[in-house]
Amino acid sequence: MHTVAQILTGLVAALHVYFLVLEMFLWQRPPGRALSGFDAETARLTAPLAANQGLYNGFLAAGLVWALVIDSLATQVFFLMCVVVAGVFGAATANRRILVAQALPGALALGAALIAG
Repeated sequence: MHTVAQILTGLVAALHVYFLVLEMFLWQRPPGRALSGFDAETARLTAPLAANQGLYNGFLAAGLVWALVIDSLATQVFFLMCVVVAGVFGAATANRRILVAQALPGALALGAALIAG
């Protein structure tokens, strides 16, 4: 189960790197606009906010990678809990799709990590 938890955590980290790229670098381009549903002007106006979100997603990814590198269950659980909380908050305040895109993968990895521990 340890290996499953590590793989799921790695996938969650990769997902957050993907979010970072979308929000920081592609927000005003077709992939970012498709994600947000914004027209070009709204994407331009919200780009600084999206970049800030992307940076936070990058920190989550970095924390998860760090947890894997040092093989620390406590660090892994902490950052996965951050992912789940961010996903639930995002779903409640912004878009329900965030629950499936962020909170669910984080919760699955968290569950696997806790079972493995």
